Amino acid sequence: MADGPEHVRDSYSLDGVEREAEAFETAAARGRLHHAWLLIGPEGVGKASFAYRAARRLLGAKPDPSYGPLGSAPDDPVNRLIAARSHPDLLVLDRTSDDGKPKKVISVDEARRLPEFFANSPALGPFRVAIIDAAEDMNSNAANAVLKTLEEPPPRGVLFLVSHAPGKLLPTLRSRCRRLVFSPWPVERLEAFVAHRTGMTGEDARRLALMARGAPGRALSLAAAGALAADDAAAALIDSLPEPDEAALQAMADSFRSGEGANRFALAFDRLGERLRQAILQTASEAPSPAVDRWTRSWERLTRLPGEVEALNLDRADAFWSTVADLREAARARPLRC
Repeated sequence: MADGPEHVRDSYSLDGVEREAEAFETAAARGRLHHAWLLIGPEGVGKASFAYRAARRLLGAKPDPSYGPLGSAPDDPVNRLIAARSHPDLLVLDRTSDDGKPKKVISVDEARRLPEFFANSPALGPFRVAIIDAAEDMNSNAANAVLKTLEEPPPRGVLFLVSHAPGKLLPTLRSRCRRLVFSPWPVERLEAFVAHRTGMTGEDARRLALMARGAPGRALSLAAAGALAADDAAAALIDSLPEPDEAALQAMADSFRSGEGANRFALAFDRLGERLRQAILQTASEAPSPAVDRWTRSWERLTRLPGEVEALNLDRADAFWSTVADLREAARARPLRC
């Protein structure tokens, strides 16, 4: 049974960040701690966890090497306040609303909390710390508000910007930060991590490691979400075209209407997109033809659709049936090599 991933706020175990931790600790020890750190890498590779670990130490938590680089113990008084989201010297900006539901963006009103926060002196420790997760979730006005804070850095303040796509950020914002780059894990290492944390073995652990694309946090999220079953369903749909199992299709469409429907929809389309991509590549390598172009266009529409559904608040089940119809039409013109 796979355990669901912890919120990074409550995670005290983090592997594979020795280089990044050494760079941060060296800067702090030399009195050259930069006021803004841009943490770059794939989603789920440990950037936000690192930001919380560094924040705990900056806010005064005692070092505990048994918890790894920049580690500190969960029962440290500083960490208890952070876990309770009540530490006065820590501000976190993300897309989570007060009721726990995700917001579309980090708004300018949220970003405008930063100047006032950093204007105050630390209440309990040596620093005030803010975390923005993720920086590209800010709208343009919010990004400009953060830029103003970086142009006048606070004397005892440190800002961590977590970014999965730094190319989307303002160049002037990036230039005012020190970068730490977090690299994807090798497949073999991630496979062992998945097996240890979820109890999966053999082919299942490797499949999940490949899906996660080097990101351990994503691997745990995928395991908890039932990604292997979603991948099996996607493979079955692609293999059975142009006449897939109607009952299976209806069950999948119905699952998109539940409370977890948005997450299931995104996962289903992620796996459908990957399975279709693999089949198109196989078909093109064996027998290139104009029909492959038709399949490629279907794949492009499929991969765009989840973003359009979210942005326009479209019906997920209707979007799914539209995709199925498109795939059926393509399959009648030219079957895929699966």
